[in-house]
Amino acid sequence: MASATSATVRRTALPGVTIEWQEHGAGPRPLVLVHGFTGSRDDFADVVDDLTDLGRLVLVDQRGHGGSSNPGTGYGFAQLVADLRGLFDAAGIDRADLLGHSLGGMVALRFALAHPERVASLILMDTSARSVPLLSAPLERMRAAVERHGMQRLIDGLSSMALAGEDLDIARIEGEERFRARGCAKLAAMDPAAFLALVPLLSDHPPLVARLGEIRCATTVLVGEHDTPFVPTSEELAHGIAGAELVRIPGAGHSPQKSGREAWITAVRAHVRRARAQTP
Repeated sequence: MASATSATVRRTALPGVTIEWQEHGAGPRPLVLVHGFTGSRDDFADVVDDLTDLGRLVLVDQRGHGGSSNPGTGYGFAQLVADLRGLFDAAGIDRADLLGHSLGGMVALRFALAHPERVASLILMDTSARSVPLLSAPLERMRAAVERHGMQRLIDGLSSMALAGEDLDIARIEGEERFRARGCAKLAAMDPAAFLALVPLLSDHPPLVARLGEIRCATTVLVGEHDTPFVPTSEELAHGIAGAELVRIPGAGHSPQKSGREAWITAVRAHVRRARAQTP
């Protein structure tokens, strides 16, 4: 079910894009959550109530996703990091506990390397410091469909496809109608240019493995137990970042906040409390 917590939705104009973000609660050091490819802040809507006692929560829609604008350009890591920096500035965030999921984790990692003074602690969730070849073939098929037919082809597919794996698990939790409606809404909101630009970026980009030792803040690496492409990359992240803790979410796939909800909440809460005790 969606969060019952009072929330404020804000829109921040940055150069070339308007970023929509949602704010819950209050506190001096927020927890900022950044979604993945084809997602939106709705990906975290069902866990907000379980995190609000941690203080201020900020849920961000990246450019070309969710309620943020679709500028048709800027879909590279450098610009996505710049967008996040602009959002921090506009929201009055000096330092934050930062969580990034999948593509959002790739952005969060680069943000922490570029602006270490702004990141008090880091949660890297089902993500990687390098491109993930196992994703290339299925993503390229979807990219070709979007290039020929637009996002509607993916929306039609999600509306009618037989559900399996983690999708089926989440649909059983949320209800199938709601699961499909939420997924279709996110695809409908997405900038086709973002889809076309980000697929090749996810499939092939320079690795950051050699720079993981530069991360000095408290870090937890979360990964769903069954998220096959990201289990080895998560192990690599945890090995490369000094003091990082690796947490596998039992029974979960690529969206453990949904398919492994209780264990995910426990892990996030433990990280934030530990990190704030270490570095107030």
